[in-house]
Amino acid sequence: MTATTKLVGFLVALLAVFGGAVVIGRVVGPVEPATAATHGAMDMGQGDQGAAGAFPKGLMVSQDGYTFELPATTLAAGPDVPVAFMIQGPDGRPVTRFDEEHDKRLHLIAVRRDFSGFQHVHPRMAADGTWTTTLDLSAGQWRLFADFKATGGPAITLGNDLAVPGAYQPAAPSPDSQTSTVDGYTVTLDGHLSAGKAAKLTLTVTRDGQPVTDLEPYLGAYGHLVALRAGDLAYLHVHPEGTPGDGVTKPGPGVVFYAEVPSSGRYQLYLDFKHEGVVRTAAFTLTGSGGTAMENSGKSEDGHSGHAH
Repeated sequence: MTATTKLVGFLVALLAVFGGAVVIGRVVGPVEPATAATHGAMDMGQGDQGAAGAFPKGLMVSQDGYTFELPATTLAAGPDVPVAFMIQGPDGRPVTRFDEEHDKRLHLIAVRRDFSGFQHVHPRMAADGTWTTTLDLSAGQWRLFADFKATGGPAITLGNDLAVPGAYQPAAPSPDSQTSTVDGYTVTLDGHLSAGKAAKLTLTVTRDGQPVTDLEPYLGAYGHLVALRAGDLAYLHVHPEGTPGDGVTKPGPGVVFYAEVPSSGRYQLYLDFKHEGVVRTAAFTLTGSGGTAMENSGKSEDGHSGHAH
């Protein structure tokens, strides 16, 4: 074999390899190094109230330029402990203008990380944007959620941690429970949670075995439901179907909610309801099934597009 023949053979082989690589590249597509943005998209991977890929609420102290400022992150245990905070806006200044959402300009949720001590309160705001309220605090790690809509801004739920020193014995995880008793009232929950799907939950209130048919409006509804995911306390605030006085919605004994959780796992649910002038809270534990909201594409239990309140 001559040198010229060898050279021609080598060039033909090289062109064949190069051509195959081009074809494979066209089929598979370019391979790019993972960037922070792509990692972020993969890590989020969970929807909130049906928005596939959206980050669950309550996990961040800052979002969309707004920050939940908690000057004192350690407070003493006790009843009626004063708590103060601000919402910093995108301009770095305290926000002083808020839209009313469910009859209030801001809702503050407090819960110890073992799911005990749940409180839903409505602080007062001073002219300088400082919000103040009181909480009943026991020793342990607490999570505070500020649920608000600054005028001209989006509706946001931000979270911040609060430490309460002292002897601390965490409560044992609660088993799944769909019945709760509080102050002589029994509340039964019918329904189950499935990631990325609008789950219908019916909560029925009775007292002494008799249905309560005269629930009173509380914050513009016959009930408010908060769901928190075990582990990271991802926050979901849902509201009931219908509105008091709409001519259709009855004041009990059943209150219907459509709740959508971002992933499978254990959730603690808290129902606030008002009767005879007193607001009470019933607690439940449910285990959601079905992976993540992104995997389930926001479909309801019957396979149709879901809706959340």
